[in-house]
Amino acid sequence: MKLTLALLLALATPAAAQDAALAAKIAALGRIGSASSPSLSPDGKRFAYLSNASGSPQIWIGDRSGGAARQITKLPDPVQAVAWSPRGDLIAYAVAPGGGLNSQIWVSAPDGSGARRLTPGGKDNNGLGGWTRDGSALRVDSNKDNPAARDPALIDVASGKWQMLAANKGLNTVSDVRGKRATVVRLVGRGDTNVFLIDRGTGREVLLTPHEGKAETDWAEMSPDGRTVYVASDVGRDRAAFGTITLAADGTPSPIRWFATRDDAVADAGVLSDDGRTAALAWNVGGRIEMAFYDTASGKLRPVTGLPVDYGSPFEFSRDGRQLVMQGGAANRTNDVYAIDVATGQATRLTTSAADGVDLAALVRPELVDYAAPDGVKLSGWLYRPANAKGPLPLVFNYHGGPEGQARPTMSPDAQALVASGIAVFAPNVRGSSGYGKAFMAMDDGAKRVGSVSDIKATTDALVAKGIADPARLGIMGGSYGGYMVMAGITEYPKMFAAGANLFGIVNFESFFRETEPWMAAISTTEYGNPVTEAAMLKSLSPIHKLDRITTPLFVLHGANDTNVPVVEAEQIVASLKARGVPVKYTLFPDEGHGWRKTPNRVRSTTEIVGFFVEHLKPAGAATGAGR
Repeated sequence: MKLTLALLLALATPAAAQDAALAAKIAALGRIGSASSPSLSPDGKRFAYLSNASGSPQIWIGDRSGGAARQITKLPDPVQAVAWSPRGDLIAYAVAPGGGLNSQIWVSAPDGSGARRLTPGGKDNNGLGGWTRDGSALRVDSNKDNPAARDPALIDVASGKWQMLAANKGLNTVSDVRGKRATVVRLVGRGDTNVFLIDRGTGREVLLTPHEGKAETDWAEMSPDGRTVYVASDVGRDRAAFGTITLAADGTPSPIRWFATRDDAVADAGVLSDDGRTAALAWNVGGRIEMAFYDTASGKLRPVTGLPVDYGSPFEFSRDGRQLVMQGGAANRTNDVYAIDVATGQATRLTTSAADGVDLAALVRPELVDYAAPDGVKLSGWLYRPANAKGPLPLVFNYHGGPEGQARPTMSPDAQALVASGIAVFAPNVRGSSGYGKAFMAMDDGAKRVGSVSDIKATTDALVAKGIADPARLGIMGGSYGGYMVMAGITEYPKMFAAGANLFGIVNFESFFRETEPWMAAISTTEYGNPVTEAAMLKSLSPIHKLDRITTPLFVLHGANDTNVPVVEAEQIVASLKARGVPVKYTLFPDEGHGWRKTPNRVRSTTEIVGFFVEHLKPAGAATGAGR
């Protein structure tokens, strides 16, 4: 006779049943679904999007009038982006083999039939920017001709022929095409971009955003007549804003004319309707999203009120300009696809991702906490606190990646699972984070990185001083650059943390620059330093040379197919700590790259991370067996 789970729990001790219930809840949090990357059919009646409902991000087609969505791709590898052709006959999508950076561009009919690859395959890195407005070609970037660059190109879909717009000039994105002209955003170095107007016939380039020092322009779409370029930029200012560049007949640009600025926010993203009449503007206000519609003829701004999400981004307008599709979510709301009526600002939810076994309404919404470093620099972060809990609490500091990233009030299964286990989570925005102006973001460049590392102590001291964190039960975790901050934290402050979890983080700048993708290395010198001329400085900032200081139990997680931060970074740490007898746990995901896209891996990661911190931080009443 087989015993059901319910009967087994009933026969178990109350403590064991409680542990099992919490373990099940943690696994359910790891399975929370999401939907993203919406793209409308030309008639606006259907939409393509990515959903991980089947276990990894795949393409689904939804119907605006209702009815069940239909899965179009069932690939072994995750899909990264999807775009519906303006002609309606094809969808384009990017597939990441093994979850790595060598993504490939495919097209198929909207029902998934007739799929064919347009990029070379193999180790080439390719990015999908979207379709040209007439649906004849795809806007892409690729390193197929030079591993150290991402060249901008158009692929004629019918013939498969490539038109290269530039060669060997950094990391490029084709942001728009109008007639014979294309706008290309070129990343010179991290935190520093330019926009160029490129003549498709002659290849002539005109710089549209000249500036001194670092500046970023992330959005560059042209009006239908090709004479105005709409931008989101911080050229000549600290906080990015929205503006226009007027083009003379020969392409000579005017200075940027600002039409929407804010002192309390930064311009985050913009989208222009196909007819050029309306622009959707997204603001980053301390980590939360606010939106407005801009009438390009009258110059009037109309805020979008009542957005049901705390974070998100606009994607595209319908062909008639009456609807805008976007993605977004909140700490207690799954990331999903929404349509906004341009006339009324009313948002309609188009997808509802699964959260089986999770009471979303009971999830914690984080609170913003402000504090200051000893040198007076103002810092902040998001606190996820167990309901009705009073400090001092066991607490895990979760550092974001980037380093130009930003902690925002997002749906975080890891944070919610830790909170459910009685452990608070604090997601800091230390110096170098984005979202607070370019001066703040530049505070960790090169040798100044010691300042952001010192913010680890300032952050810990602030949460302890506020009575939130128990200094004897502190953890630290982070992914990518956040993993670097974990390693910096446990080497520079070896007695501060009771446990650390490093997810695919940098530990050695020398091996990072040697082993990462050549184009990633090329753009990273302005952020971290030049490995040729500043080798000594990079060595001093690399935790690998201070591993002998580590006494903190460490959990290392990495993807075998990670070509951004290659797995050698993890292997160096694990081998060294094992040789010294320092407690180290290592989980390698053989079918993942830079982060986890497959649901079983996300569940395992969340479960093991929570179990690790429960073991070492010992929150009262937690399931001590979870994930062990």
